[in-house]
Amino acid sequence: MTLNPLANPKGVKLVCELCQKPAFIQCTDCRVTYYCGVEHQKADWLGIHEKICQALVYIRTAIPFINSEEERQKRKKQLLEKQREMIDLTRTTGQKLLFEGKHEQAVPAAMQSLRFAIEVHGLASIELVPSYLILGEASIGLGRLSQAEEYLSQAQWTVLKTPECSDAIKSKLYRNLGLLYAAKGEYEEALRAIADDIYHASMMFGTDDIRTSGGYFHKANVFFRQNKMDVADSLYKRVTDIWYDHLEKIVKVRTKTPVAPKGVGLVVTEINQEPEVGLDEAQEAEAKQVLGAIYDIREQQQPSADVMAQACHALSMLLFILHDAGKAKEITKKAVALKESLSENEVTKSVLEFNTYLDRIDVY
Repeated sequence: MTLNPLANPKGVKLVCELCQKPAFIQCTDCRVTYYCGVEHQKADWLGIHEKICQALVYIRTAIPFINSEEERQKRKKQLLEKQREMIDLTRTTGQKLLFEGKHEQAVPAAMQSLRFAIEVHGLASIELVPSYLILGEASIGLGRLSQAEEYLSQAQWTVLKTPECSDAIKSKLYRNLGLLYAAKGEYEEALRAIADDIYHASMMFGTDDIRTSGGYFHKANVFFRQNKMDVADSLYKRVTDIWYDHLEKIVKVRTKTPVAPKGVGLVVTEINQEPEVGLDEAQEAEAKQVLGAIYDIREQQQPSADVMAQACHALSMLLFILHDAGKAKEITKKAVALKESLSENEVTKSVLEFNTYLDRIDVY
């Protein structure tokens, strides 16, 4: 992050990237971004600017005069592609920061995603809704519920007047409404909204997809707040099941022993033909939030050995995928310690195989 105090040139209106007030500081790296003060420059840098600083140079620098119509169209297409990339990057970053509990830092990323979306799609497009939802959820996390209501109302209005709106966007809208109601202590309304979230996510992705599991998790949290532990526990178990199955597929691919080519003088062009299922940054952060929370709850509850072992194994697989094999081994040992109390099932087998694999590799 760099500072460059400036006096606004006469007749040129420079505004702060975050608050749109008159700007007096320039980023000396990109020189196309301005701030009202050091506080907002730092907030933007931590939230998103570090990731997009140089990309903004290309996007915001005036297009030079080009004689060729073909070249003008090519430049226009390249600019549009770059803007679309920025929408994806800023939204993923904003969602990741939300899952990490960094609500203040998520705001600049969400604002940038909204700005890019408006430039690409216009002010009334359904494509703006995901950005409104990130801003709404960030506001809920910061306790600014009135502001959250404004963002979510804008998102809801856009959804209602867009008949072709996807189930994926509707799912996210209802999830955020559920979070808002829960923050206000309106638990019945929260459960209804989250039920709509689960319905639309299931229609789009299926009932056992990680993108649907967030609804089950937040529904469990509402029952947990109401001290309805039997219902909450069953939902936490379902969330664990979904993430467990998804993570196990990734681990199996990453720990699979390559098949050695047979014969002499063979040229191996492709060793592993199996496509790898992975997680993006936001999904990694969501998995850490969800599985970490469930693991902590299970440790406090002291549930059955099978339930505890699965919670341990799901978290350990995630840690392995996130390249923290040392911590993964620690958590796996807790599951192995329950061996005598575990029933013979696929989880037990997977835990023991995973523990054997971790013992063979240098995890520290």
